[in-house]
Amino acid sequence: MERTNGKLRPLMLVGTGSDVGKSVLAAAFCRIFRQDGYRPAPFKAQNMALNSYATPEGFEIGRAQAVQAEAAGVPCHTDMNPLLLKPCTDSDAQVVLNGVPVGTKSASDFFRKRGREALRRTVCEAFDRLETRYNPVVMEGAGSISEINLRELDIVNMPMALHAGADVLLVADIDRGGVFGSVYGSLMLLPEPQLERVKGILVNKFRGDRALFDDGVRMMEELCGIPVLGVVPYFRDIHVEAEDSLVLEGKSREAERGKVSVAVVLLRHLSNFTDFDALERDPRVRLFYTDRPEEIASADIVVLPGTKSTVDDLRRLRSDGTAAAVLGAHRAGRTVVGICGGYQMMGRAILDPFGVESGTKRMPGLGLLPVETTLRREKRTRQVRFTLDGDEVPCRGYEIHMGETVPVPGAGLSPLNRYEDGAGEGYRLDGRCMGTYVHGIFDNPAFVDMLLAPYAQRAAVPFDYRAYKEEQYDRLADHVRRHVDMERIYEMLSRP
Repeated sequence: MERTNGKLRPLMLVGTGSDVGKSVLAAAFCRIFRQDGYRPAPFKAQNMALNSYATPEGFEIGRAQAVQAEAAGVPCHTDMNPLLLKPCTDSDAQVVLNGVPVGTKSASDFFRKRGREALRRTVCEAFDRLETRYNPVVMEGAGSISEINLRELDIVNMPMALHAGADVLLVADIDRGGVFGSVYGSLMLLPEPQLERVKGILVNKFRGDRALFDDGVRMMEELCGIPVLGVVPYFRDIHVEAEDSLVLEGKSREAERGKVSVAVVLLRHLSNFTDFDALERDPRVRLFYTDRPEEIASADIVVLPGTKSTVDDLRRLRSDGTAAAVLGAHRAGRTVVGICGGYQMMGRAILDPFGVESGTKRMPGLGLLPVETTLRREKRTRQVRFTLDGDEVPCRGYEIHMGETVPVPGAGLSPLNRYEDGAGEGYRLDGRCMGTYVHGIFDNPAFVDMLLAPYAQRAAVPFDYRAYKEEQYDRLADHVRRHVDMERIYEMLSRP
């Protein structure tokens, strides 16, 4: 459906709660607007996630907004997620503002009035810049819009909608039950100026015969005085990268098909788990997440992933027997790969002279690679282009880390990768033991083919993950378009 590129008002998706599907629906609308001839972009004022991404300029944003930008077909930018909170503990989080870490704060420090207006100005300025470059901006709220105890401090939900002049759709998850109460209660707790911005309701994750919910739609519209603009069925056969790690155990159950078994060690502070989406979808692979020593020992390939707290997670691996299982897998000839924090763990030692992560100045590593890491205060965040050492196939990925890893004296250089400037990166002991700082390395067929080479008899068909993702965005858009009244949404967004 080709449309004239008239200016549309921003569209904002807010929720009756967390995990109702706002992020995926935002990606769907980004794709739909792109398909219809517009140049959309995503925006979320404040995101809390360990899953982050590096922009082309070398700054950090939430992975969900990077995925939404990819669905929109535009480069990701810090203006799409100006405030990112990366939890360090149950009560502390690193604060990333406009792509740059500015410190670690407790929840009590962050949710206070002092300094809040400065944050509000910052996120509003980011939105204002974004809106001059894209049309429309697809905005996403956070959690529930009805947390009345936090209303004065809210910078991401309805106050952001008021600033943007956005038309708001309230998303509710019918699969969890209580959809009428959650929708009605969410709306009735809004003050009048905010309630006026809510133009429609989306019922998400519906199961069963849609016709049986016709009376429910009528009742909801009569009760709330707001139209239901879509009832979107639950889906399992469309795969879009998830925002948080709550889905990982489900992934381990779903990934029973395949041939080469890949165990991703389930760390407590695991971050950037979307590194493994390509492997999970690769028909040659059976990927699962686990912290059980017996499952690690039986896998063909063991991956130590990124982590927000390398020292603490390494300590836990030793205490629960997981470290011994990884070492046993290596001795048995299994493949062991470390990504970012996992790469740091595989070395001889982790040094923390500046107390970046803890008071432990030196933590012995697993000793699988002849390298050691020094944690630094400065975070390195950048997109990278590289080749595997000794290969010429171009690859790409990104770095987000606060450490420098170098070979120990006498070990010699054995890089896994070569950057465009010729610099070596990572370390490859052999074809079955290697580590790298490059997130997204599994998205590159050249690396995956090299990784699966020892298991060639069971891994026959190459897999193009980038083409696969594009197909999934189109399928997601088609799914949402079929079940949402896009004509009414376009009419709504086009009004003066």
